[in-house]
Amino acid sequence: MDFISGFLFAIIIFIAVIFVLVLVHELGHFLAAKLFGMRVERFSIGFPPRLTGKKIGDTDYCISATPLGGYVKISGMAEEMEEHEIEKEPQPWEYRSKPVWQRIIVITAGVIFNMILAYIIFTGIVYTYGTERIPIENVSSFYIPEGSTADEVGFQTGDQIVAVRGKPIEHVDSPVLFSLSDLTSSDLYFTVLREGEEVTLQAPEGLIDKISKQQDFVTIENALPSKIGVVAEGDPADRAGLKAGDEIVAINGQDVTYWLQMVEFIRNAENSLELSVMRDGEVFTTSVSPDEETGLIGVGPVNLFDYFDAETIQYGLFGSVRQGINETHDTFVAIVNGFKQLLTGTISVRDNLGGPIAIADISAEATKTGGMLGFWRIMAYLSITLAIVNILPIPMLDGGHLMFLIYEGITRREPSMRVKMGLQQIGLILLVGLMIFVIFNDILRIVGN
Repeated sequence: MDFISGFLFAIIIFIAVIFVLVLVHELGHFLAAKLFGMRVERFSIGFPPRLTGKKIGDTDYCISATPLGGYVKISGMAEEMEEHEIEKEPQPWEYRSKPVWQRIIVITAGVIFNMILAYIIFTGIVYTYGTERIPIENVSSFYIPEGSTADEVGFQTGDQIVAVRGKPIEHVDSPVLFSLSDLTSSDLYFTVLREGEEVTLQAPEGLIDKISKQQDFVTIENALPSKIGVVAEGDPADRAGLKAGDEIVAINGQDVTYWLQMVEFIRNAENSLELSVMRDGEVFTTSVSPDEETGLIGVGPVNLFDYFDAETIQYGLFGSVRQGINETHDTFVAIVNGFKQLLTGTISVRDNLGGPIAIADISAEATKTGGMLGFWRIMAYLSITLAIVNILPIPMLDGGHLMFLIYEGITRREPSMRVKMGLQQIGLILLVGLMIFVIFNDILRIVGN
């Protein structure tokens, strides 16, 4: 039952995300075409066959059966015309009769609108929720588990992280220490303060691949102390007399400083644990046996934003506009860097290239964990991804049409219809092959998990 409800939830979220992204993208093409007096014959959400719709004026506004995209059919686009129609004199309302610069705007308008959507979402999030920032000086050191991705990079327990890629870290905006654009950079290195001296740690190629697989890179949570924030009623810790505010300083005689360190001790325990606990400046000992099913004792950490004295910053309209630009730029750079690493083989295509099933899963998970804030964040991320994919110079995509127009603008003549159609067919084969691959890859990931 839980599987069915989760599946239906993922489908609903997927349809909502795709509907908004496609609507905005095709609206860009539609409005640009109308701006320059072109006739739009059809505005479709989804690909054929057509399900339902209504014709208003010259345009058929419809919903089609295949919910993996959409299209705007503009009169006079040669690729969609019959041979006898191409031989006729171009009409004033046709795409082919317009100057190259106008056609370039029409072709790129969908991509531009997707970027604008992401920017509006990021700006709206900042304006509505503000930002919680933790000054980096409030975070003294980090715990690095042995064998973790951070350990492989060279981080050590007790390090204080001061810079990434040579840029000083002044504050942390979220539990994540490093931006996605930094982690996907080809020249990634970290600067840490270790025993009073600065040490540079060079990140290996494909670090983001390891992080995405293991989900264990250093975050602000690695700095949390072994101080109890909450005790679950009736669980082993509660029965042992532990209270919120207690700090566990040793387990079975071994010193403990960090929350993640304490969790490791507890999970690896085979028998009951002897805890040394500090309460009101005094240390006492107590025994506790982890739950047989979960292996835990029923305690939670302190709130990291409260513990590290986070500052809540509320931006005005202009401040939100600036922050929206920054976040859109950082996300764009991160996605471009990710594509570069995929193409060069630095990161695994199988593990990092997803199709509709992966999009549905990620979107549903983001909405479950983050509510509407998570939903809109993943929408912005996917909107930028859609813009980047669409502008690639592949026939059948906007970027392919753009290449034809750039050629025409430079040479003052259109590519021959035979060349266009041949390249379009190659592009179609590539896209269909890619779609089959990503769907098959999504299924393999599900089976593998």
